[in-house]
Amino acid sequence: MRSLIVLCAAMALQAQPVITYSKYFKGSKPETVIIVLPRSGEATYKEAVDDDQPLKFQLTPAETSEIFDLANKLGDFNHPLESGLKVANMGVKTFHFEDGAVHNEVKFNYSLDTNAQALQDWFERITETEQHYNDLYRSAHFDKLGVNDVLLQLQITYERKRLVAPQQFLPLLDRVVNNESYLHMARERAAMLAEIIRNPPSPKASQ
Repeated sequence: MRSLIVLCAAMALQAQPVITYSKYFKGSKPETVIIVLPRSGEATYKEAVDDDQPLKFQLTPAETSEIFDLANKLGDFNHPLESGLKVANMGVKTFHFEDGAVHNEVKFNYSLDTNAQALQDWFERITETEQHYNDLYRSAHFDKLGVNDVLLQLQITYERKRLVAPQQFLPLLDRVVNNESYLHMARERAAMLAEIIRNPPSPKASQ
């Protein structure tokens, strides 16, 4: 019975549309980024094809819908997006859409399509967010004196409205808040961030 339930869950995951984004930029850190986003919003972030410790996080329905709506405006990647202009190499980006028998993929360096630019920015925001998560995880476990600096960068990203699925940070923030071995200023900043993530200001209040 258990194996049947697992099989049904796997089939349900495969049955839903999935967008996969990847970027390869030689010399950058990391050189490779891969983000897999099924329609359920249960996303996966990897920094290598064979990354054995991918990050998993949940996007909100609104975030997921906006990304899939942009993909739909792009024909689910059924046509070229490259501008053809002579611009600097900004890394090879790949959008891949899969839904049953439909498999579309497009690669580009730079696109003039505003929907492609908006979708690219979504995935850049996700990348920034997950890199912050990795930095906070490492510092919280191995560099307690560096936690406050990492939290400051996280706060800046939040205030610039570039943090995606911020709820994923709550366990790490609570760890800092509740452990007196961290600097007092780090614990205060972690508490402040945890509070605004749990109780975000209304749109009117943030204007």
